[in-house]
Amino acid sequence: MAGADSPRLVRLVIDDSLAEIVLDRPEKLNAMNTAMVEQLMAELAAVENAPVRCLLVRAEGRAFCAGRDLAEAEPGTEDGEAILRDVFHPLMRRVAAMAVPTFAAVQGACLGAGLGLALACDVVYVADDARIGSPFARIGAVPDSGSHAALVRRLGRHRALELIYTGRMLSGQEAAALGLVNGSVPAAELLEHTRRAARAASAGPTAAFRESKRIVELVGGVLTVDQVLDLEAGAQGRASRTADYREGITAFQEKREPRFEGR
Repeated sequence: MAGADSPRLVRLVIDDSLAEIVLDRPEKLNAMNTAMVEQLMAELAAVENAPVRCLLVRAEGRAFCAGRDLAEAEPGTEDGEAILRDVFHPLMRRVAAMAVPTFAAVQGACLGAGLGLALACDVVYVADDARIGSPFARIGAVPDSGSHAALVRRLGRHRALELIYTGRMLSGQEAAALGLVNGSVPAAELLEHTRRAARAASAGPTAAFRESKRIVELVGGVLTVDQVLDLEAGAQGRASRTADYREGITAFQEKREPRFEGR
């Protein structure tokens, strides 16, 4: 929860047994800065302590989340591993570990850490015209926030590497057809469609759902999400010390094309 003098970037709305966490920084496409992540963590703690049976994560404006706010990035000096380990990955872990069923409603841009946040939820519905991906090839960085686990498990090794190498965006319809998300609907129907599914889950046997969620995570792959997050943090730390990372982030901030050298 935001302090008295802090801008409110996240809202929590509880209606009966359904909680909604709302990203509310639309003028920045809900890009996550450190303050926003702190507020998200606070609202997740509030959900954990409230008598709710389902959580829906959504966003205001024309984008779900454009990823990390790179205005905070300091190419050449920042520690990519520490940023993930201390700021973003605890958020992904907390969402993935929620005891109640979790749903995400995704419109517009859903990139990088925003994609990680959405895919940390159990069920993801997207607008047909959403733009989904981790275009980190443009900034010399490694996809993070659990992206490797989601891409490989849901799409296969070959598609995962294609998307990583090319930085190609998927439309909502394409992401649904490939199985990256649960389904896509027209943007005007997205919120009501997701709320209806979330309310149905909240009315179900959520204690049994909790057991199934634990088993599904164990069955899901050789590596746990926790292990993948640790691997991504280490890789990002190494990437953040490269000349390509400095060039990629600087080019993004200066709104120009990067010139990579592979080092």
